[in-house]
Amino acid sequence: MIQRVATVAFEGVDARPVDVQVHVAPGLPAFTIVGLPDKAVTEAKERVRAALIASGLALPARRITVNLAPADLPKEGSHYDLPIALGLMAAIGAIPSDCLAGYTVVGELGLDGATAAVAGVLPAAIGANARGHGLICPAACGAEAAWASPDMEILAPASLIQLANHVTGRQVLARPDPRMRKGPDLLPDLRDVKGQETAKRALEVAAAGGHNLLYVGPPGAGKSMLAQRLPSILPPLSPAEMLDVSMVASVAGAIQDGALVDRRPFRAPHHSASMAAMVGGGMKARPGEVSLAHHGVLFLDELPEFSPQVLDSLRQPLESGEVLIARANHRVTYPARFQLVAAMNPCRCGKAGDPGFTCKRGPRCAEDYQGRLSGPFLDRIDIHLEVPAVTAADLVLPAPAEGSRDVAARVAAARQVQAERFAALDRPDLRTNAEATGPLLDIIASPDAAGLALLRDASDAMRLSARGYHRILRVARTLADLDGAEGIGRRHLAEALAYRALTDRPRLAA
Repeated sequence: MIQRVATVAFEGVDARPVDVQVHVAPGLPAFTIVGLPDKAVTEAKERVRAALIASGLALPARRITVNLAPADLPKEGSHYDLPIALGLMAAIGAIPSDCLAGYTVVGELGLDGATAAVAGVLPAAIGANARGHGLICPAACGAEAAWASPDMEILAPASLIQLANHVTGRQVLARPDPRMRKGPDLLPDLRDVKGQETAKRALEVAAAGGHNLLYVGPPGAGKSMLAQRLPSILPPLSPAEMLDVSMVASVAGAIQDGALVDRRPFRAPHHSASMAAMVGGGMKARPGEVSLAHHGVLFLDELPEFSPQVLDSLRQPLESGEVLIARANHRVTYPARFQLVAAMNPCRCGKAGDPGFTCKRGPRCAEDYQGRLSGPFLDRIDIHLEVPAVTAADLVLPAPAEGSRDVAARVAAARQVQAERFAALDRPDLRTNAEATGPLLDIIASPDAAGLALLRDASDAMRLSARGYHRILRVARTLADLDGAEGIGRRHLAEALAYRALTDRPRLAA
């Protein structure tokens, strides 16, 4: 008789059903796992053998074959331990053979029979709920699985013995409750930044519309300080966004103690990051920084120090909001709708443009340094702002009266206006102006006559591409939302064009 147990294989954030088939037959003692298992799955037989012995059971002296169907789908990870062990226990009569019907099982086993946390429990739970299944998972992942559905049956045993006692009626496992992990109470506040009023304004505009932002300025001007305060003015994640973010974090194994977080992710990779680390990949096609920053912020400090190939790999995710990883044995898609915030010095020494400073290498130094950034990459950044050095007169002034709380209120109000506008246009999938497409911009961002004349003249003078033209309209729409204006006026377009003027300088051309 063949014992069947349902489990999953992960393709990106999707969980594909896998049927674990356990066959115990007479013959020479052997334990074989087939179905394209990787090294971690092949080693499961030793963990399962030790876990069963620790639980008071012994494998029969028979030929044991475990098939992971479909056989042509690669199987990776340690979450196959628990379904294989439960299939064996049912096959030898240690637990009722029908007790696993209607359940999807994931989990890793220790040699003592205890269950251990695995990555991807939340996508597995959502996939099981869509098929009308319950879920059996390790106790450490129970709170994470409970977010899939309040009506879903979830068993989260701490060991094989606990689960065996539950299915035989000697013990009752309570359904785990979903948990939220509280973020830091005190985020860096904009009140800490003295001076740089224009840079603060640009940060508010970027937060309100989800726009990409680039700060250019000398060392110590406060570029990184401003970017690190962006999370303090962003609204919390909506329930749908929190689920999307948590799905990626679950697959990456980044959820701690099964508790989800409602704060938007803020990822700041070092400039030595490889392309696989940035966009995802590797042997198991894991999500990269762009996906871990989904619905949040990706901050790239010292932008020209990143590899040009790594930066150019961001061009497609910045446009489409997703990243496709194609490998010889993998083809997975991860979401990557992130907000890019970057900071850079004008040249390698950082003093280009300072009054009274003459560089020995002349303008060639700045041209070579900024030439590491390609034109198509810069064209995808909505707001380019030059941040001047902070003077001693700014530092001796008292702290500004307006802090992150006041700015966050304006940002939240502007985002609410955008969400209501998109919902009225039957596009509830869009949340910010930065996500609006060309045809939609014709409806929501049509300037008045004076603004249209200014935009036409500026487009010719600045040699704007079609992408740059649309990005100026998106920023102008956000500026109008912050002002509470119904339409886009000349002053909104003038400010949006000012945020784009830095790209027109020859020293920033790729």
